[in-house]
Formats: sequence, structure tokens, C-alpha cells
Amino acid sequence: MTRTEAATLKAQPSSARYGRGTVVIAVTVVLLAVGTVLSASLGQLPIGPAEIVGSIMRAVGIDNPAAPVDRLIEQTLWQIRFPRVVMSLLVGATLAVAGGVMQAIFGNPLAEPGVVGVSSGAALGASAAITFGLSAFGSWTVAAFAFLGGLVATLIVYGTARAQGRTEIVTLLLTGIAINAFAGAGLALIMFLGDTQSREQIMFWQLGSINGSRWNEVLVVAVVGLAAAAIAIRLAPQYDLLALGDRTAAHLGVKVERLRILSVVVVALLTGVGVAFVGIIAFVGLVVPHLVRMILGPAHRRLLLVSVLGGATLLVYADLLARTLVAASDLPIGMLTSIVGGPFFYWLIRRNRRKAGGWA
Repeated sequence: MTRTEAATLKAQPSSARYGRGTVVIAVTVVLLAVGTVLSASLGQLPIGPAEIVGSIMRAVGIDNPAAPVDRLIEQTLWQIRFPRVVMSLLVGATLAVAGGVMQAIFGNPLAEPGVVGVSSGAALGASAAITFGLSAFGSWTVAAFAFLGGLVATLIVYGTARAQGRTEIVTLLLTGIAINAFAGAGLALIMFLGDTQSREQIMFWQLGSINGSRWNEVLVVAVVGLAAAAIAIRLAPQYDLLALGDRTAAHLGVKVERLRILSVVVVALLTGVGVAFVGIIAFVGLVVPHLVRMILGPAHRRLLLVSVLGGATLLVYADLLARTLVAASDLPIGMLTSIVGGPFFYWLIRRNRRKAGGWA
């Protein structure tokens, strides 16, 4: 949020802001509910919405005549579709919140989680585990190495950017570019050294896929992701003050450096835990908070809360398309978000330049 946005926020009537926010939240919740039901219903085995609701009610101990009697339908729902749907909701929400936090600490609505090297570091760690047959963590090895790779990359970027007790934003950005370039080169080398099977697995992982999500993986993402998102939302008032400038925020009681350190750790957790299990999914962390800011304004508590809903909604529909666009195929979800997100974000930039002359 820039100084101009902060001034706009104060000038805008509170009734108008909250009225618009209520409408946007209501519409998003409806879209999210519809998308969730559709995602659980559609596929190679069509399942009616009544059977989905009935199955959930039976699972919580409520008898319902609409509950499916076919054991195959029950297994499809609880072993394949429900874990996948919940994973898409969680990953979409965490990536969107991570993007909102990045934009807050950089003071730039075009920032996104990949700037600090989380995604590229995770890709390098996962590809190393795949190609070299590492098994240090059993079946969790690829996810563990992906998470560790993203965390290490983030720590290197932030550690380099700190000097004399303060964070140099320009240095952080430049170091992030360098780490991303190094990780990309390392990934290319590992793919060159690997066999055909490992190359295909790495490529598919890079493009992102929620296929094969399991409940134990969903639990990890839920615990880590939701806890980190809750911390980010709690820090929202400090992000509003940070938008006034570091010096002003410090005079108003914000411990700026501690806030940035904590925020970078939160971003690493939000992004790393999702990337570890589903691969790299582009543009969610960039487009969703940017779009929410355009509609509702720059107040960060509302921005982050609505970004949770917006990110979950975007990814559940993207995953639905990934499963249904091509018969008997599962398209990489990261590819779909990039195909849709790239042109859409370009349109947003052009629209803003026409109306306001670009970002300050």
C-alpha cells in the first residue's frame, strides 16, 4: 500500500467500504461453495450434489437418505476427491495470503512470493530428491526436500539483504533474482543428469498438480498454512502503518525490522508448505491480492481475509478445469493458472495505467 493508497483509504467513506466488502465476500463465498461442490461432483465418475452432502452428513453421524449406497462412490469421494478439493482450497488460500504479505512489506502491489526464492529453492530441492533417489524421509522425501529448499533459499536472500540491523529492499530483490537464476541453472543441470522418468516427474512437478493428494498431506498444509495465515492477518494493522513509510511506522510504535523478518518467515511457510506437496503454481499470489486491492482498497486486514477466499476460489476452479478440460487427462494446474493469469494480469496493468497512470 503506497502513501496515495493510504490517503485514499482515509478519504473513502467507511460505510461504502464495508458495504462493498460485504457484497464481495458474499459473492466470493457463493462462488467458492459452488466450485467446491462441482469439483467433488465432476469427473470420470459423476456424483450428484445430494450424494456429496449426504455422504458428509453420514460421516458426522447424521443419517441421510441421499447418502450414496455404492461403496465405489463413497471411496471415490473420501479417498480421491475430498482430499484433492480441500488441498486446492488450502493451497490457493495460503498462496494468496503470501502474495498479500509480500506486497505489504515491499510496498509494491506487483510483488509476489517467488521474489524471495521460495519456489525456485523448492524446485531445486525436490528435483534433487527425485533425480538422486534420496529417501531420507521415506515417502515424504520429495515434499521435505522441497520445503527445506524453499526455506534455505529464503533465509539466504533475507540474510544477504540485512545490513547494520536493517533490511535493504533493493538488495533483497537483487539477491532474490540471483538465487532464482542459480536455482534455475541447478535445476537444468539436475534434469540433464537424470533419466527420462525423473525428467518427466520433475517437469510435471514444476508445472504443479493436486492429483494424488492424501489426507495426511492435507493435514500438514492445514496446520502450517492456516497458522501462518492467522499470524499474517494479525499483523495487518502494522502493515497499514508500514505503508506510511518506515520512519513514520517506527514513530507509531511498529518495530519495522522485526515485522519484516517475521513476515518473510510467514511467507516462506505459506508458500513452502503448499509448493512442497503440489509443485509450483504461478500467479495466484500475484493476481488475487492485487485484484482484491483494486476492488476493496488497501486496508490489509480486509485484503488478507478476502484473499483467503479469493485464492481458494481461484484454485478450486482451476483444479476443476485441470480434471475436466481434456477427457481422461489431468492437466498441470500451474500451467492453467499461468495461461489465464498472465493475460488477465496484463489487462489489469493496462487498465490501471489508463485510469491512474500506473503504480506510484
